[in-house]
Amino acid sequence: MYEFKYHRPDTLQQAVNLLAENEDAMLIAGGHTLVPVMKQRLASPAHLIDLSHIEGLDGIEMREGMLAIGATATHADVADSPIVREAIPALAELAAMIGDPAVRHKGTIGGSLANNDPTADYPAACLALGATIVTSKRRLESDDYFQGMFSTALDADEIIAQVMFPLPKQAAYQKFRNQASRYALVGVFVARLPSDVRVAVTGAGADGVFRLAAFEEALKKSFTSKSLEGLSIPSDGLNSDLHGSAEYRAHLIGLLARRAVDAANDRA
Repeated sequence: MYEFKYHRPDTLQQAVNLLAENEDAMLIAGGHTLVPVMKQRLASPAHLIDLSHIEGLDGIEMREGMLAIGATATHADVADSPIVREAIPALAELAAMIGDPAVRHKGTIGGSLANNDPTADYPAACLALGATIVTSKRRLESDDYFQGMFSTALDADEIIAQVMFPLPKQAAYQKFRNQASRYALVGVFVARLPSDVRVAVTGAGADGVFRLAAFEEALKKSFTSKSLEGLSIPSDGLNSDLHGSAEYRAHLIGLLARRAVDAANDRA
């Protein structure tokens, strides 16, 4: 490691001020993305601002008829929370599938969304559920928040405070994981909301998480896996690597989407 200055703010506003005052600063919470990158000398911030000690930033509660999850809530917090399990069981199940116990007990939902890894799980949940990302200065709808691989609508001086999830009538997440990294080779989150149906895919898109409009329209007519039979997914624009071709990922999207719908209906 190299020399840097470590800051541990007590409040979100202190963190915002530190970020504004120090041009070469980066935020850290769980550190599962940033620390390895720093070790590889791919990032060398002069200041690290630790959000993990800000009281209340890891809270999980029901508010305004929505599920509110604080940015520093860990994956284990989300997976084990009785509130999440009651409100959106599929979200708790998704969190339980992330990484291994060491990752789940340190990694945070805010860190995952700020990084927007194209194979991460939470982006699919946010996009499918129509979540709102609440920051230190505004509210961002998930459709506007994700802007491509490792890219979001966050400004340089903006910090995620919490994520607000509308409660679906039915929802489920299905994931085909890379056995080494446990990231999603393909993950599909399906949600039937009071006035909409949304399907989001992670792991497969070259530009990150995306929605499947054709699947959504079919499920609006009939929320059954049979309504998705015969629908094809073009392989253009999908990832192709040593773990799976674009054509293989296209096949997995259709398969996992049908399984997700069946899982959502089984829970209903």
